[in-house]
Amino acid sequence: MKISGFTFLRNGVLLGYPFEESIRSVLPLVDEFIVALGSCEDDTRERIERIGDAKIRIIDTQWNEVMQDRGFVYGQQKMIAQYQCSGDWAFYLEADEVMHERDLPALRAVMEKHLHDPRIEALVFDYNHFFGGAEWRSICPGWYRRAPRIIRNTIRSYAPDGLFWVVMDKNKHGRYPRAALTGVPMYHYGYVRNLAAMQAKQARVGKYWGHEHPLFHGYQMDPQGLVRFSGEHPAVMADWLAHEAEQGFQPDPNYKLSRKEIRYRWKARIERWFGVDLTQKHFTLVR
Repeated sequence: MKISGFTFLRNGVLLGYPFEESIRSVLPLVDEFIVALGSCEDDTRERIERIGDAKIRIIDTQWNEVMQDRGFVYGQQKMIAQYQCSGDWAFYLEADEVMHERDLPALRAVMEKHLHDPRIEALVFDYNHFFGGAEWRSICPGWYRRAPRIIRNTIRSYAPDGLFWVVMDKNKHGRYPRAALTGVPMYHYGYVRNLAAMQAKQARVGKYWGHEHPLFHGYQMDPQGLVRFSGEHPAVMADWLAHEAEQGFQPDPNYKLSRKEIRYRWKARIERWFGVDLTQKHFTLVR
């Protein structure tokens, strides 16, 4: 079994991504790791090169600055990297997603288990979305709780944006991939970076979604959508969390809910009452 890892990236330092930690976290698992790297205004390339692992291969890319339709430029960059993958499985990591070292053996076992089962096109992770700091995790129904990050590399798939895949049947009909659960968590730190880095990110990425993001003034969220994280973070994240992450965040009990957050509260109640999961899913589980 050959495993390819891949990601896309641009200005990773400037925008506060823990991309070095993300890449390092999966290097023991993968046989190659492809980085589609756009032109940078910082030392992102140098930091990737300093990791010093022969498995890593950087592909220089040009971002389409006039493509502003719903994150499609992210999908373009994701697929540039995926098209360079030569493994049986292609493992996509966003630059703020990290694997825990203790979970790598279990993940490899799952990939081996499904390697020769063509019904399984993708493998799905349970998500720990951290918010405001390393101590808090989002459980809001507005955040996906599960997502595919590993795709079989012998099927016709493409990414409409950076988040998910579409599988093409006979070139005519697109659908979400048929998937199995890994039973393994993914650690997502996109909403933990310090305020300055988050402000820089928000100011730069909105145009790729056809709008400008509002000025970021600080981490704010419905307190009922957060719980304390009682587990252990990946060891590779220790230094980043100490020096690059936001510190001291506490949910605001007087936070004023938006209309969308009021709807999420109702969704959360329905989930508790009926034992269902109402979060968005970009896959179909194979039973």
